[in-house]
Amino acid sequence: MSQLDLPQLLALAAALGWASGVRLYLVVLLTGMAGYFGWVPLPGGLQMLAHPIVLAVSGFMVFVEFFADKIPGLDSLWDMVHTVIRIPAGAALAAGVFGADHTLMALVAALLGGGFAATAHAAKATTRAAINTSPEPFSNVGASLVEDSMVPAGLWLAVAHPLVFAVLFVLVLILSVWLIRKSWRFLSGLVRRVARIFSGKPDPGVVSAFKFKKPSPGDSPHV
Repeated sequence: MSQLDLPQLLALAAALGWASGVRLYLVVLLTGMAGYFGWVPLPGGLQMLAHPIVLAVSGFMVFVEFFADKIPGLDSLWDMVHTVIRIPAGAALAAGVFGADHTLMALVAALLGGGFAATAHAAKATTRAAINTSPEPFSNVGASLVEDSMVPAGLWLAVAHPLVFAVLFVLVLILSVWLIRKSWRFLSGLVRRVARIFSGKPDPGVVSAFKFKKPSPGDSPHV
C-alpha cells in the first residue's frame, strides 16, 4: 500500500473531524476497518482504531446509535449527551492523522477538527430538534438515513478524491451554518410562543387568526 500524500492527509483530517460531529462511532468503525483490512494505510496515530477490541466496541455503538438516532425525542437526547463526546473526539481523530511526528500539524488539525466537529454537531442537533416538532416520524428517519450515508461517502472522498472533497466540504460547512441559524431561530420562536401560552398571555399567532378588519364607512355590507 502506498502512503497517503499531503492533500489526502489534510482531507482525511477534515473529514474525520467533521464526520465525528455527525456519527462518531461510525467514523471510528469505518476508519478501523479500513486499516484492519488494508483498504487504506492508516497513519500511525490512527492505527489503534484497527484493534479488534476497538472494532467490536465501536461496532456495538454503531448498532445502538443507528436505532437511537431514528426515534423522535430520543435522538435529541442522544445528541445532547454526545455534545461532550463528539467534539473532543473529532479533535483527537484529526490530530491522529499527523501523530507525534508532526506536532505543529497535529495541533492545528486538532483545533480545526474540533471546530468542524462542533459545527457538524450543532447543525445536526438543532436541525433534528426542529424536525422533531413535526408529529410524523418519517422526516426524522429520512434525515437520519441521509446522515448515515454522508459519513462513509465523505471519508471515501477524502482519500480517493481529496480535491473534490475539499470543494464539497466548503459547501457543506456553508450549509451547516445556514441550518444552524434557521433551526435556532425556529426553535427560539417556538420556545417563546410556548412560554407565552403557559404564562397566560394571548398567543399572537392564534389571536391574529381571529382578527377581522374593522369596516370603514365606505365599505358596502355583505349579505
